[in-house]
Amino acid sequence: MKTDTIFYQLFQSFPSIFFELIQLPISEANNYRFDSVEVKQFSFRLDGVFLPQNNHPQTPIYFCEVQFQEDEAFYQRFFTEIFLYLSKTD
Repeated sequence: MKTDTIFYQLFQSFPSIFFELIQLPISEANNYRFDSVEVKQFSFRLDGVFLPQNNHPQTPIYFCEVQFQEDEAFYQRFFTEIFLYLSKTD
């Protein structure tokens, strides 16, 4: 899977728009860094992950995936990628 360059650059440059889209205060973006993450077990790439910049266990991680075409297996694949990421990272 290839990272969607347009959205990667958009979220990298303006991370606050993600939080605006999910109806959270845009100031929340100050607590995160955005990156595209590759999990090497099955060699897939998550389009984007908003990782907390602090070590507070209560701060959530946000995963984003941009789809421009119908994918009947989207949710199965997306949650599999998320759970693999969580199992391979600390």
